[in-house]
Amino acid sequence: TVAELRRHVLVWLQFFAAALADPDGRADRLDPDTWDLDPTDRARSIVEPAADYLARAVGHGVANRLVTMSQARMAGDWVLAMALGAYLIHGWDLAVATGQAWPPATDGPDETAAAALAFLEATVAPEYRGPDSGFFGHEVTAPAEATTFERLLCFAGRQPDWTPPT
Repeated sequence: TVAELRRHVLVWLQFFAAALADPDGRADRLDPDTWDLDPTDRARSIVEPAADYLARAVGHGVANRLVTMSQARMAGDWVLAMALGAYLIHGWDLAVATGQAWPPATDGPDETAAAALAFLEATVAPEYRGPDSGFFGHEVTAPAEATTFERLLCFAGRQPDWTPPT
């Protein structure tokens, strides 16, 4: 549902921000599986502080460091690419499901989509696809003229021209 996806997006945004702001994993982190979102919370009250953490982390060179996610450590640029992919894809999911335009701006999605697509192509194994995996749908064939952003959506199992039923 939109409410479940909203919760997913907000909890993982905080998790990514905390991991990138504290790449050595010294501070406690919220548990994405048990975090409760108050349905009256405005997304802005969660997104703005997380964006500040992310901006500071990027400014301090986290892309060139190893980042402790949970127990595993990953290259910072891959963590950033994973987060970008999640928010480009789920931003599109939420926008089209609620009848809003996506992308919200005309510049940028293809540049960030390229990093996210490269990460996903290198890491998404077949067992992460399909209705039982919980991660990605089956890849959709992208048209030859597809933008990088549309290719990212297709790789994640979305139909870029999908609209909600009326």
